[in-house]
Amino acid sequence: MDLRFTPEETAFREEVRSFFRTEIPQEIRNKVSQGRSLSREDYITSQRILYDRGWAVPHWPVEYGGQPWTAIQSYIFMEELMQAAVPLPLQFNCFMVGPVIATFGSTEQKERLLPRIARLDDWWCQGFSEPDAGSDLASLKTRAERDGDHYIINGQKTWTTLGQYANWMFCLARTDPTVKKQAGISFILIDMSLPGVSVRPIITIDGRHEVNEVFLDNVRVPVDCLVGEENKGWDYAKFLLANERTGIARIGMSKERIARVKRLARETPAGEGVMWDDADFRARVAQVEIELKALEITQMRVVSARSRRDNTRPDPASSILKIKGSELQQATTELLLELAGPNALAASRPELLRNVHEGDLAPEGDVAREGDFTLDDFTRDDFTWAETAAPVYFNNRKVSIYGGSNEVQRNVIAKAILGL
Repeated sequence: MDLRFTPEETAFREEVRSFFRTEIPQEIRNKVSQGRSLSREDYITSQRILYDRGWAVPHWPVEYGGQPWTAIQSYIFMEELMQAAVPLPLQFNCFMVGPVIATFGSTEQKERLLPRIARLDDWWCQGFSEPDAGSDLASLKTRAERDGDHYIINGQKTWTTLGQYANWMFCLARTDPTVKKQAGISFILIDMSLPGVSVRPIITIDGRHEVNEVFLDNVRVPVDCLVGEENKGWDYAKFLLANERTGIARIGMSKERIARVKRLARETPAGEGVMWDDADFRARVAQVEIELKALEITQMRVVSARSRRDNTRPDPASSILKIKGSELQQATTELLLELAGPNALAASRPELLRNVHEGDLAPEGDVAREGDFTLDDFTRDDFTWAETAAPVYFNNRKVSIYGGSNEVQRNVIAKAILGL
């Protein structure tokens, strides 16, 4: 396999590289690079710049805003975007619900929803996981019962990332409890403003409000919000998750982190020199780079083969990318944490020493009292790179779990690739 780019591909790489570094605000890219929280406005600003250029959803069908790029051009685009620390177009919109609607949705759904999804006029969240249905997603208990022209939906979803910003949720719900559990699930779109929908924050170990619980209490959803056929939702979910697992590899993000590790190691004091003088540390950096290059070659093979296969069927090779990609993301955060050393401790910021529990949060809309804890404590812009190293490290523990845990992916590989 010839991994060298053609002159045309090299020119394309320079075009997108220049655009990312000149058109996406530096302030937003700094937040991404340093592991700081992005605001809702940051996401919208970045995505609409891409949308105006025609690059928010290049992997979609051309008639819905996609680009007629080759598989290699699409690969170059995503790699350069991540290496420039540009926020990814909102994952839930552009890589999850958008492709599902474009592939399986009705003509009316495509025309009404896809332009708003691509431009981030609507913010979507994912209603898959439940308290007792995470890696074993098919055990979900959320019910959708038909009542004339509506579904009555009851249940609870959890780990709903950025659900506090969302006005729509794509949800898996059980529409037929009498059949095999995978066979009775449907893919339904829910307007978050409907009566009976409530969102409750979950504060994670890194101190951020990134995920939520969503409660559905007799929510009346029009039947035309069903995507595809009733009880076929599991097939659509597998299609969505295969796309997510390929994206979870995020090789460009790991390459950007490794470049930052090498730069900071040459600046970080250690003993009578700097961290880069430590041969053991350099060897571990080199090991991650070697594994990252091997993963990059594997991903390019998967990307090249994608144009020759049925894209409505999940590619089991995405499980390989998901496993190794998530492990390397975690490895890069470990190197950054080691560089930060004791400077990563929250003790350098006394206001971060408060215990984070629901009861410590000042109720939204209330006047803050002295000693109240607010979420703003965790979204400040003045963190140093060393102080963000620990939150980023802790947050990345999840990447080997979401999108289907790495243990589950090994089962997929054993069955679908090795035939065991």
